[in-house]
Amino acid sequence: MKPTLLLLSPLPASLNDRLAAHFDCHEQSQLDEQSAIALAPVVRGIIATGESILTREEIARWPALEIIAVLGVGYDGIDLGAAHDYNVRVTHTPGLSTEDIADFAMALLLCATRQLLSADRFVRQGGWTSSRYPTTRRVSGGRMGIVGLGRIGSALAVRAEAFGMSIAYTGRTQKTGVPYRWYSDVQGLAADVDFLVICATGGPATQAMVNGAVLDALGPTGVLVNIARGTIVDEEALVRALREGKILAAGLDVFRDEPRVPAALLELPNVVLSPHMASTTEATVRAMADLVFDNLAAHFSGQPVLTPVV
Repeated sequence: MKPTLLLLSPLPASLNDRLAAHFDCHEQSQLDEQSAIALAPVVRGIIATGESILTREEIARWPALEIIAVLGVGYDGIDLGAAHDYNVRVTHTPGLSTEDIADFAMALLLCATRQLLSADRFVRQGGWTSSRYPTTRRVSGGRMGIVGLGRIGSALAVRAEAFGMSIAYTGRTQKTGVPYRWYSDVQGLAADVDFLVICATGGPATQAMVNGAVLDALGPTGVLVNIARGTIVDEEALVRALREGKILAAGLDVFRDEPRVPAALLELPNVVLSPHMASTTEATVRAMADLVFDNLAAHFSGQPVLTPVV
């Protein structure tokens, strides 16, 4: 008998096909309340994404649950303590999207700082026929501050070096063997850089870490980029900073309550918005899907999973 899986979000077609051949799959969006209740005793695995929320109460709903396989790097929405208490294995797909996300962070930085979207609209609306587009800020040779020098932050630093930038970072501890200057707090880092890029993990420890004081420190010529977690930024403070010119611009791929983006952000001309797509290249999504399948296959065949969290 095939193990029963619950799919919390739509998955790549290639993964759906492979799963269907080996598992009894049910999409949460297709279940009414009665169907979900009937399914609860037999669900042995859940496939989540980095944006999924699984609280202790939700994990407890599935008494036969053995594994939660996350299609993504982040897992801060999953109650790991509850998973441990209920003897539920949690896996994720780390390292596969590093280069794509670092690329995208640079793309957002360039787009926001050089005002590419505004310039595109300027041309399309005929503005170029009667005037010149205003000057914009230089990126090369600037000072980049990286919040979280993990895999993605380190890959971003390599790209920033190619742009002739000086690099500094903040994190829980100073890293050995790293040539970049370390700051013990994000506000101190923001005060000394031109571009502040968030690459940190989400969760309670980083909740609203980038607040009004940090944005004030970044200053009226500073640019903020977030490709990590929307919860790390105080969105109300960011809207005020953008609206009042306390920072120059922002590039955001993540938001606090996805996919709902604050209306105030949608109205601002000095912010570039994208739908949490930094990691979604064809190659990366395919590799992540393969790793999710391999983790599930290993678990249900009694083998160690490849990329465990819990």
